[in-house]
Amino acid sequence: MKAMLSTLGLLVMLANIAHSDDRWVFYQGQDGPGTGSHIVLISGDEEYRSEETLPQLGKILATHHGFDCTVLFSQNDDGEINPDNSHNIPGLEVLKSADLMIVFLRFRDLHDDQMQHIVDYVEAGKPIMGLRTSTHAFQIPADKTFAKYGNSYNGDDYKGGFGRQVLGEKWINHHGHHGQEATRGILTKEASDHAILRGIKDGDIFGTTDVYTVRLPLPGDSKPLVLGQVVKGMQIDDPPVEGKKNNPMMPVAWTKSYKGGRVFNTTMGASQDMLTAGTRRMLVNACYWCLGKEEDISTSTKVDIVGTFEPLPFRFGGFQKGVKPADHKL
Repeated sequence: MKAMLSTLGLLVMLANIAHSDDRWVFYQGQDGPGTGSHIVLISGDEEYRSEETLPQLGKILATHHGFDCTVLFSQNDDGEINPDNSHNIPGLEVLKSADLMIVFLRFRDLHDDQMQHIVDYVEAGKPIMGLRTSTHAFQIPADKTFAKYGNSYNGDDYKGGFGRQVLGEKWINHHGHHGQEATRGILTKEASDHAILRGIKDGDIFGTTDVYTVRLPLPGDSKPLVLGQVVKGMQIDDPPVEGKKNNPMMPVAWTKSYKGGRVFNTTMGASQDMLTAGTRRMLVNACYWCLGKEEDISTSTKVDIVGTFEPLPFRFGGFQKGVKPADHKL
């Protein structure tokens, strides 16, 4: 009983920390099926504006679905969000109270004390969702403690690092023409009735981000849900590219497990991808599925944008300067 009370006290303390620190943003869940669940969303990529995607996703999950959401950011010591700072994401200790971790990271090399919180969560076999560049979330030098989680790690004990081992694939290459050929989602026949795809049909999922190359078949118990049709331009109604790029089409969303925990990964998720309702629906549905709440997914699950959302186009160096986590508060 004392141990139970001690654990409960720790979770309460961590929840209070999540509420109070200006280095991250906390969204209190409103009414909804997610009440009582805590999702931690971790942003840190230089190109695809994860610092815009994840606050909006957190707002949707909290406002429409009742999840408590904490969003963490790569930032400078003064608290200014800086996606180019690959070494510092304050607040990772709140993962101790997380029911789901969502990562949108690229080539991070975090300080050991910060990385330890991610490793503890991952190796506990808890639910994980990865977006876009999280296939290559970490790039850690060989002489450092957590080198095996890096994208370049080639040891037989953890070949391909976090991306391949946990999410199902590491960074390979661009499959569509980067910046010129967008992605239209086509549901796999085998998974068209999967809970994550409830309320979604061919073409509903769209993003200006290109399709990534993956190796087929995906490892272990991976199950492709959505294939990425490469289109000739950057508009939702552009026709598909002819030839090998769409034969076969690469998976852009799949499920798997890691140490018993449910894992969902998608190579989509840039901030402008969030302008498409079908893409938002896939991400929201995936949160429910990861948490074992698929019975709460309906074809009309609400995925409306919350507040003002004017995402910037993806490019290196394209983030808005001078923004702090508090600027993302509701």
